[in-house]
Amino acid sequence: MDSRKIILLVGALIVAAVTAFMARSLLMGGSAPQANATAAAAAAQVDGPEVLVATRALPVGTILDATALKFQPWPKELVDNAYFIKKDTNLQSLQGTVVRNAITAGQPVTQGALVKPGDRGFLAAALGPGMRAVTVPVSQQAGVAGFVFPGDRIDLVLTQTVPGGGDGPPLKAAETIMRNLRVLATDQRTDNTTGEDGKTVVRTFSNVTLEATPKIAEQIAVAQTLGAISLSLRSIADNNSELEEAIASGAIKVPDNADPKAEKAMMLQVASQPVAGSASFATGADVSRFQRRTVPGKPVETAQGGTPGAAGPGGYPGATVAQGPVVRIARGNAVTEVSVGGKK
Repeated sequence: MDSRKIILLVGALIVAAVTAFMARSLLMGGSAPQANATAAAAAAQVDGPEVLVATRALPVGTILDATALKFQPWPKELVDNAYFIKKDTNLQSLQGTVVRNAITAGQPVTQGALVKPGDRGFLAAALGPGMRAVTVPVSQQAGVAGFVFPGDRIDLVLTQTVPGGGDGPPLKAAETIMRNLRVLATDQRTDNTTGEDGKTVVRTFSNVTLEATPKIAEQIAVAQTLGAISLSLRSIADNNSELEEAIASGAIKVPDNADPKAEKAMMLQVASQPVAGSASFATGADVSRFQRRTVPGKPVETAQGGTPGAAGPGGYPGATVAQGPVVRIARGNAVTEVSVGGKK
């Protein structure tokens, strides 16, 4: 094959490649306007007002925020009187309301499906499935000076005095007994009051209502009889570290596949799960060298013919400590040691 034929063949290949590229560009450029025109035509076919719909699945007890709702055109023949119409609805006023009935993504929101703060049944609707509401009295100092608001998450700290059985000073101790509890209300306020400047008003309170499991609610009731309870406000970033701890301990199972929805559900489970047990604590000795680290022990009588009722060498109630040979006499639960002589 001579050089002229080779040149012609190479030129034909180049022309074919350029032609194919130009044809592909024309086809792609023409399909985009056609798709846009189709979408615009579909939107124009909806003849009706804009109604409020859910942007995502909203289970019972969800507290609504700005990202949970949007307005969307709806066929006028399907519009119900219970729907929220855009021209008659203030979307800002719906933030902070609670979902009473489950709403699927894209479904219109009805007025009966939402409960506003202050309405009857608001607190019951705000509770998650299987959860309970428990109220704890707190002082101004124990309540973080009023900087705890409904929707925040807190830890409970129990401070108590343990006297023990000795004559020494009692043990002073504080321990974190509950973690990641959601605040439902402060006193009788279930929403955050804003001032004229749009900022949240900080007010002190004497009672705080928390969301807890039935078991944790029982433990909180007992803790109130043991000592003083204080609130410890949690940071939002704490959930990431606790997620790692829950995965390491096996409390949370990581999905086998890389499904984003499953991972998001796992994160929500950790963020909304109150935790009891594994309490951290501090004693008086951790703060001051003049305080105790342990509970005072009970002294032991050493004199012959000790006090009845004191603990003897074997720990028997009512036993006395004697020297020399002894006879141990048991009368029911009372044990007495009687000396029978011997050298002192």
